[in-house]
This record gives sequence, C-alpha cells and structure tokens, in this order.
Amino acid sequence: MAAPHAVDGVEGGSGETGLTLSDSSTCDVKRPQFGTRFLTDPRQVFQHNAWDNVEWTDEQEATAKKKVLENSQPLPPEKQEEYDSRANEYWNGFYTIHENRFFKDRHWLFTEFPELAPQCSLNHESHPGASGAVESQQNSQDGEQSGEHAALSHTDGDFPGSSATYRILEVGCGVGNTVFPILKTNNDPGLFVYCCDFSSTAVELVKSNPEYDPGRCYAFVHDLSDVEANYPIPDGTLDVIVLIFVLSALHPKKMQASISRLARLLKPGGVMLLRDYGRYDMAQLRFKKGRCLAENFYVRGDGTQVYFFTQDELHELFTQAKLEKVQNLVDRRLQVNRGKQLTMYRVWIQCKYRQAPV
Repeated sequence: MAAPHAVDGVEGGSGETGLTLSDSSTCDVKRPQFGTRFLTDPRQVFQHNAWDNVEWTDEQEATAKKKVLENSQPLPPEKQEEYDSRANEYWNGFYTIHENRFFKDRHWLFTEFPELAPQCSLNHESHPGASGAVESQQNSQDGEQSGEHAALSHTDGDFPGSSATYRILEVGCGVGNTVFPILKTNNDPGLFVYCCDFSSTAVELVKSNPEYDPGRCYAFVHDLSDVEANYPIPDGTLDVIVLIFVLSALHPKKMQASISRLARLLKPGGVMLLRDYGRYDMAQLRFKKGRCLAENFYVRGDGTQVYFFTQDELHELFTQAKLEKVQNLVDRRLQVNRGKQLTMYRVWIQCKYRQAPV
C-alpha cells in the first residue's frame, strides 16, 4: 500500500535531486546530502530541478490555509464508508494498472536512513538530528558472521528469518522500490527483510521480481489497520520498521492503534522510520471540492485515500506508542519543471522514533 505519491508530483528524494548510485550491490554509495541546495536568488529558480528548505512567506501560508478550508466539507458518511470498505479493491486496481512501471527505486533512503545499511560508510550524514541512530543496531551485528547466514531460508526455525541477526520490516512495500535497494545495498550476511502490503496484487509483483530472494526476504499480505491480525514475526525481534508514504493511506482514527501495534515488534533500541506527506503539500492543495473525507484527509480519483500530517500529530502518535524521538523534521522543497517553467511546493515530514534501549 505504498501511496501513489508520484501521481501528485515527484517522489520525495527521487532522482530529481541528482542522486547517483555507483554500484547498488555494494556499500560504495555516493550521493549529495539533502537540504544543501538553497535558492538565494529567485532569478535562478529554473537553474535546477529542486531547491531545499524553502521558506514560505506568511502570504503563501495564508493562501494554502484558505485553499484547504475551501475544500473542507466532508463527503456524506455513506460515501466515506464506501471508500473505506472498498480500500483493498482500490489498491489492487491501482497496482493492476500501474504494475511496477510507476515508481522509482528510492536509493535516497540510505542517506536519510543509514539504519537500513548500518555497516555501509556513506559519504554524507543525513539531516541534522538524524545521527542519533540506535546504538544497539551496530552491536546487534556479530563481527564473526560468516557464510552460514548467506542462504537464510524463510522456512528456517520458528518464523521466517529466525536465524537472522538484523531484521528490517517495510510496511506498505508496494512493488518493492524500498525492499530491493535494501537487499542490493545492505550486504550484511545476517540481514533478513520482511515486507508487507495491503494489496495482494502488489505482493505478487514483489514475489515475481527476479531480485526477490526467499533466502533474504519474506513478502506477505497484511492490513496495517487490522491490529488483531498476526505478523509472521514475534514481538520484540525487529531492528528497523520502515513506513514510506504509507501511514497517510490509513483513516486518521486507525493510525494510533496501528503504530502502537508496530511498536511492539521492535526490539529494545529498535527504530521506526517514516517519511510522509506534510500539511499544505502541493498534493493537498490540488484537491478539488468533493474529495474531502475528513479534516486533512482526502480520496483520490482512483479511490485511494491520503492524509496530510503535522510534526506534532506524528510526535503524538509515536510517543503514545511509548517510542522515543530521534528525529522529527519538515522537508520543504521547491520542485521545478524547467520545460514548462512551473514551480511546485512540496512538504514532507521525516521521523525516526525508537524503542527505549535496555
């Protein structure tokens, strides 16, 4: 259920920022740090595809608030219930149409979230505040690991990847545009990656990908909002949980219980990583009347749903789940279509919250 954010514009941290991956199968990752390209002369706006940390004027923010208020009348309850009850149908329809042609691999993840490949030495630090990563993650890797883990099987032991020493779960994996870069870049022989999606169509696309390796990865169908459904992983066993543009696809009333359930899967010191839509993002301002389901919660033309967060809202969700803040920042970016001479203001929020170490 990776949100179809590319429909709304360019994905956060995509190749638009000029990122390069010298060899995705190794740790030799070379890319510029986000947040370092600043627009100091407005006349130069079309010199690059994107500008970082763009400050909004008071007038611009007032205009955005007015636009959102104009489209704040929610649809009738029966229509809201219809979209909620048919969510699985809409997501399967989305992936049936787009398959794997829609998304770009998110190689920017290793700059912003070094926890996904902690043994790799990156050229740059991530955003300020991101360096408070989990101490126990490095300690969890046994320096004497050998080839015995290289062929981990999802049928080994009591649960998939039970003999792994470093476990990552991506929730809302879509067609694998986070999972496969992780498997390529993180060459830790003790790594095992779990990935799940609400859409059975998406999961089948992941499994049919030639890069899917059952010895290092386990894909399964799961509804994040169904907190009574079991995960194929025991509580307290995950080092990292990744949510990339997925929490926003849930109804706001279901978010707290979903995050609290995920938090139980983390081991002491384990970290939850999130990147999602921020309030007044271009995608929110583009919605027309008749698409609002609740405050800051909308339905797209294809039936999929999306919420737009504030930092405080996400902080409340994570801390109520008894997680500790490592990072909570707003990424305001000005993206440019130089061909059409258009500017697009994007707002994303990036978070890291961890389970208290023992």
